[in-house]
Amino acid sequence: MSAIVCKSAQDCKYDIVSLGEIMLRMDPGDHRIHTTRQFQVWEGGGEYNVARGLKRCFGQRAAVVTAAVKNPLGQLLEDLVYQGGVCTQYIQWLPYDGIGRKSRIGLNFTERGFGVRAAVGCSDRGHTAASQLRKGDIDWEQLFGKDGSRWFHTGGIYAGLSETTPDVILEAVTAAKSYGTIVSYDLNYRASLWKDIGGKDKAVEVNRAIAPYVDVMIGNEEDFSASLGFEVPGLDDGCSKLDPANFKTMMAQVVETFPDFKAVATTLRHAKTASKNDWGAVLYAEGQFYDAPLREDLEIFDRVGGGDSFASGLIYGLMANKGPQYAVNCGAAHGALAMTTPGDTTTASLAEVERVMDGGTARIAR
Repeated sequence: MSAIVCKSAQDCKYDIVSLGEIMLRMDPGDHRIHTTRQFQVWEGGGEYNVARGLKRCFGQRAAVVTAAVKNPLGQLLEDLVYQGGVCTQYIQWLPYDGIGRKSRIGLNFTERGFGVRAAVGCSDRGHTAASQLRKGDIDWEQLFGKDGSRWFHTGGIYAGLSETTPDVILEAVTAAKSYGTIVSYDLNYRASLWKDIGGKDKAVEVNRAIAPYVDVMIGNEEDFSASLGFEVPGLDDGCSKLDPANFKTMMAQVVETFPDFKAVATTLRHAKTASKNDWGAVLYAEGQFYDAPLREDLEIFDRVGGGDSFASGLIYGLMANKGPQYAVNCGAAHGALAMTTPGDTTTASLAEVERVMDGGTARIAR
């Protein structure tokens, strides 16, 4: 397992480029989706969230590759992306047909859980612009060959969005690798995306086809099982899902199957209640395991985006050549902070992340 070596920042326009769908998240706040009379609007999407986190928290130059419809909802989405500081150069804009029959903006209705009531997500994303991207629609030669990016990130959410998106991903990762760009992939299994197109068997087929092009593979225990076909030993026997030894056994199998992986990372989460989780992470890199400190009874305000913020913190540590231990600690701390605020995306600063990494308390800072 070789070390991760990124291209020089001076040779690239971007530090990070993500490929995926960005949706409008409709947040009912303290209410429930089916009883609320108002929503707050955020932007969000698994792959995009990583690029935004690297821009806003870690100061990296970020861009997103996606598609959107040129109507007021698309303009709202664009305005939110502007606020996140992510470059929109590679957004493909589709014309609006008047009612969204041909193409539309995806909506994600998400209510926060509390106590014994779990969080609930209800997606409305059929026939979206991003799902209709096809091989040949994006000028990858311009992006990776001329503009240049040090890192490229995508994932299993976009892979399961339509019949054409896996081909777009394969085209992208092939081009990225040809220009020496590091590729990361978050498996991010969502049963709702795959159930009508072949379920877990299809998810494994698609993700295993993409995996040989990946340098850094990210996921949790469900992701590696449902998306790549690996099982975490001991789970069927009632063993705690937070036992790092079981994950390490699984991760060793993953690396043996895909020897070109330079790193494999997993979050460790045990949801005691919707608002109180145990939270940790493990990274396998350079032939060794690196554990982030387990945070027991982490209080959760909004759990959506915690895994994406873990990924962005991890990528920052690896991209900045700060070492595997720093990288996994940074990812776990950033993910923990992201779950203390509403919305899919981070509001944390690097100083706040490093304070949490150093064991800082929640005492008021003034």
